[in-house]
Amino acid sequence: MSKSLTQLFVSRLSSFTTNERFKKLFSPFGSITEARLVMDSRTQRPKGKKSTSNNMTSKSDQIEASDDEDFDGVIQADFVFFDPKPDDFHGVKALLKIYLDDKHWDLSGFVDLILGQPTVGTVIKIEDDEENTIWSIVSALNLYRYKEHKCIVELKEYLLKVCHEKDSSSNLRLLLNEEAHNVGLLVSKHNTCLPDKLLPHLYDGLFDEISWATEDEPTAELRKSFGFKYYLIICQIGKLKGTNRKKKQNNEEEILYRKPEDEIFHKLSLWSITYPLNTEQLLTFEDKSYKLMGLVMAVEANKIPVFRRQLHSLIDES
Repeated sequence: MSKSLTQLFVSRLSSFTTNERFKKLFSPFGSITEARLVMDSRTQRPKGKKSTSNNMTSKSDQIEASDDEDFDGVIQADFVFFDPKPDDFHGVKALLKIYLDDKHWDLSGFVDLILGQPTVGTVIKIEDDEENTIWSIVSALNLYRYKEHKCIVELKEYLLKVCHEKDSSSNLRLLLNEEAHNVGLLVSKHNTCLPDKLLPHLYDGLFDEISWATEDEPTAELRKSFGFKYYLIICQIGKLKGTNRKKKQNNEEEILYRKPEDEIFHKLSLWSITYPLNTEQLLTFEDKSYKLMGLVMAVEANKIPVFRRQLHSLIDES
């Protein structure tokens, strides 16, 4: 496909965006010839909008139509990355509906925390979607900063209740309590039809924002709150039935990962705990030999550069 000069208007940028950072984010898609921030005259910070001219290849993502749709083929969709905002409440809440299995907890309060932290976190939508559907949410919440919030208290109680593995449960308790100020709860949930090729850019954006927040947040306390040493990740996996009785020769459990990035996180994790779920009937795998399980894992922050490289390699090769 031939390249042409294209002018883009990008909205919903972080108020900490600089020309240098913007060019770095967009340069993989073509050479940036000009970039101009739209400044707020009162705060002298970017309004969250940018105009840019670049030489880049035009492309769109495709989603396969579901079986129950009266359409034979593919739907072309332009996916756009946005900072979380209050209007995203219902879409994010729907994505995180079974984040803690079937537990009744303050999910609304949890979503409010995510949306109340717009400088770190991203939602993916389809451009000009009138229904404002959320296709993905990623964020990272400091467990100590929000320790008094009902949703975080209930989340900690839930994890300590369901995670019984002796060696790892003590490690979990340590991160939830004594080390909480160093722990970022990495929240990640995608629509099952989200194209995998978006994932490297999604996570690059998240970890870049975390790094920028340690320098650009308005107070020392906030800047320090993003200086994570560990990430705690809660996700769901398919575990081959009977693996507790019979392991593979390499002594690894047979696992089916629902999200590509979770396999990388798991391999890089400092420790992990699996636990049974009550919502298996709601999320069945095509292969009935797999049992849906919950997975909690801790990843050291110094492993994130390795994660980013491996995620790019995994998606590029697929």
